[in-house]
Amino acid sequence: MANVELRQLRYFVAVAEELNFGRAAERLLIAGPSLSQQIKALERDLGVRLFDRDRRSVSLTPAGAALLPHTRALLERADDLRRRAGRLSGSEPVRLGYVNWLPADLVARTSAVAQLHVDAWIAPSHTQAARVADGSLDLAVCWVRTQDLERLGLQARLIGADRLYAVATGDDTGDVRAQDTVVLLDDDTTSWWSWNVYAEQLAHDTGARTVHISDGGITGPAFFDHVRHSRRPVINSPKGQAAPLPPDLVRRPVVTPEVYWAWSLVQRAGEVRSAVRAVVDVLCDDVGDLGIHAPVAWLPDGDAHRQ
Repeated sequence: MANVELRQLRYFVAVAEELNFGRAAERLLIAGPSLSQQIKALERDLGVRLFDRDRRSVSLTPAGAALLPHTRALLERADDLRRRAGRLSGSEPVRLGYVNWLPADLVARTSAVAQLHVDAWIAPSHTQAARVADGSLDLAVCWVRTQDLERLGLQARLIGADRLYAVATGDDTGDVRAQDTVVLLDDDTTSWWSWNVYAEQLAHDTGARTVHISDGGITGPAFFDHVRHSRRPVINSPKGQAAPLPPDLVRRPVVTPEVYWAWSLVQRAGEVRSAVRAVVDVLCDDVGDLGIHAPVAWLPDGDAHRQ
């Protein structure tokens, strides 16, 4: 146990939540082989196997399932200790959570105004917004609705936007109308609640077809398999925007309308810490509207940035 690091415990939690090493590595911003090696080292140091894994699937062992809640509690206590130490030293960092996207120049832009700590627990949008509300985070980059802001006592500013595209089989890379696409809805509402809300509204507004899945295939290799089995192009989610496409699939722009996902920088309403406010200003002041307010653009009803 002496060699166990908090970093390895965070890796364990990420893999346990994703049940996929590739997705967990994306979420943690590390290489897949490195993540696998760290998990093996943790299993060796703990003396138990945490995961059963083969080429097709990953699952928690009974020991892994038993240790997971204790690991989460330990990480929460470690974060609390860090916060208390920061307050005592007078240099408490600004804690930032995110889903999968951050500005590329985040550190360079914020280093002059605050000590920024990017939280290692990468969680869905609704989870990160709730963590800001309960004080576990100071800021989060996530997708949020106006009603969520009001319910949780939060404020949001636009920090980024993704124009979503469709992925399809064949050689046609031309535009595809939104009504001729498919959007996937995952039965795991704990992980995919925000995406499901967004996708259902997209289908309602544009006529896109919904397909229910239960394998986490909103992203990753399972997503590409769904595309291969679909007769229509499939809308790619924000978490899949940066993933390289297999050679048998193509990317197609979605039009009429152009579909956007807006990233908000969320903070508590009435935030008093000057460092938190300074980070928000330096990251959001020069963002502009990123195309989301163009006549051809679509955002769902209730989106915090829909005009």
